[in-house]
Amino acid sequence: MARFERISRTVLHEWVLWKLVQSRFRSPRGEEFVRTYVESPGATGIVPIRVDSNGRFEVVLVRQYRPALDAYSLEIPAGMRDVAGEDPQATALRELQEETGYTSLDVRLLGQILQAPGITNATVQLYLAVGLTEVAMDRHGPEEDDMTVEVLLLDDALRMIETGEIDNAMAVVGLLRADRLLRTERMPSV
Repeated sequence: MARFERISRTVLHEWVLWKLVQSRFRSPRGEEFVRTYVESPGATGIVPIRVDSNGRFEVVLVRQYRPALDAYSLEIPAGMRDVAGEDPQATALRELQEETGYTSLDVRLLGQILQAPGITNATVQLYLAVGLTEVAMDRHGPEEDDMTVEVLLLDDALRMIETGEIDNAMAVVGLLRADRLLRTERMPSV
């Protein structure tokens, strides 16, 4: 199978962790074209699950102001892979602690998602955390300082996906994948 070939790559602008890049490509049929996109170090998201006194799964979510939307968003704890060389699972656990005040020794990979492959190479590694333990929070910045932690029944969070109350893509995919894993494995350690 013929492949696309990158001919050139130019960084147009760099800011914080991202780069605006323009590249020239050659298609399998020989046509040359230019595309501009954002290069990102990627992010992690983690679905923290605990069990209530009735044996029902609860999920720990965060409600955070998002300047790009000028609105609050109900999300799973998440963050950029902004520490060079840090393992994605370690990043997810760090974000879990910073944002919610929980940690876990039982973390499972839920897979990877692409955030917007038409405009960025940003990937998100998703994890499930069970057997939560309370620890000190370590929030950073005005948005995290204003963030609230919300504990919902997992079934209620899934209904909120259906109604559009939870519409953050990372949260939607993470919650659906966590629910499937929890129901198929019947995880007693939660």
